[in-house]
Amino acid sequence: MTVTIYHNPACGTSRNTLAMIRQSGVEPDVIEYLKTPPSRDELKELIATMGIPVRALLREKGTPYKELGLDDPKWSDDQLLEVMIAHPILINRPIVVTPKGTRLCRPSEAVIDLLDNPVGRFVKEDGEVVEARRAAGAP
Repeated sequence: MTVTIYHNPACGTSRNTLAMIRQSGVEPDVIEYLKTPPSRDELKELIATMGIPVRALLREKGTPYKELGLDDPKWSDDQLLEVMIAHPILINRPIVVTPKGTRLCRPSEAVIDLLDNPVGRFVKEDGEVVEARRAAGAP
C-alpha cells in the first residue's frame, strides 16, 4: 500500500498520525509541506479528493489567519488557495493519501480507516489510547 502524508513535525497530531501509519507496517512518503508546499493544482486536487470546501482546510491556530482577515466570507476559493500557497502554515494537517482515500486526519485516529493493517492499540504522545476498529470479517 502506498501512503503519503503531508506532515508537520512540529504538530503532535501529525506526529501521532505518522506513528500510526508506521505502526501499521507502512513506511509512508512523508512530505514536510512547510518545506515543500503542494502546488496550487496539487492542493486543489487534495481538497477535491477529500470532498471538503477549500475553507475547511484552513488552519486558524498559530497562523496569520486573523491578521490576513481570512474569516471574512469575501474570499473566493481561488483566493484562499493562493493565500495557502503563499503561507503554507495555513494548510491544516496532516493530510493522508492512500488507495482507500484522502483525508485530513484530525483527530489522528481518522487515519485508521485509510490503512490496510491498523494496529489494534496505539498510545498517543499525550497518553490517550486509541483502539483500532476492524471491519467486519477482518482478522
